[in-house]
Amino acid sequence: MAAPRIDMSLRERLIVALDVPNVVQARNMVAALGDTVSFYKLGLQQVFGGGLGLADELFRLGKKVFLDAKLTDIAATVGNATTNIARTGTEFLTVTGDAPIVRAAVEARAKAGARKPLILAVTVLTSLDQKDLEDMGFSLPLDELVVHRALKAKEAGADGVIASGFEAAKLRALLGPDMRIVTPGIRSADSPKDDQKRVMTAGEAIAAGADHVVVGRDILRSSDPAAKARAILDDIASAL
Repeated sequence: MAAPRIDMSLRERLIVALDVPNVVQARNMVAALGDTVSFYKLGLQQVFGGGLGLADELFRLGKKVFLDAKLTDIAATVGNATTNIARTGTEFLTVTGDAPIVRAAVEARAKAGARKPLILAVTVLTSLDQKDLEDMGFSLPLDELVVHRALKAKEAGADGVIASGFEAAKLRALLGPDMRIVTPGIRSADSPKDDQKRVMTAGEAIAAGADHVVVGRDILRSSDPAAKARAILDDIASAL
């Protein structure tokens, strides 16, 4: 049986990560992608390079913005940051998956009287594998740790989680149809993994239960970014 789907347009399921060196290159990529892409992720590289101004430009173009800030700090600081972000119109905001941090962000959004950003809890980065977790002192198997953090985030009020495609099916069954599952670490079948360790194609991740896939290098490095994005959208469509 196919995983339940949140109703949205096909284009909203693809989020392009603007992981380029500067705002000028980001603007050029957005122009090259045109109407093919409607949703962009701004990570720390862009945030500390003028990315918040870029977010305003994306809003004016009618695009959605995912602010991948991975907020982690004391509850008061996370709450105050979330309050400010809620004023911007940002669609998604990431926080680390610790329950007090998730709760602080959710409560701050509510106090601001805002519906957005949706709060997404990071479970385990797709650049990490079991050995990395053991080196960090985690004793749980990777997939169990992802599930544990996802369930704690849901209890704390998160709207969704960041998780690899390898955990998407299990998470969909446990979290239900309304929690967003956003999957990074997406690569085409013939693309190098680079610094990612748990990767899938876009279609595989969506078929496993993800709602959105985050794609960076496959599109950013393409000689024809718009054509590459359309191919990824076709792959997503085939999995729905």
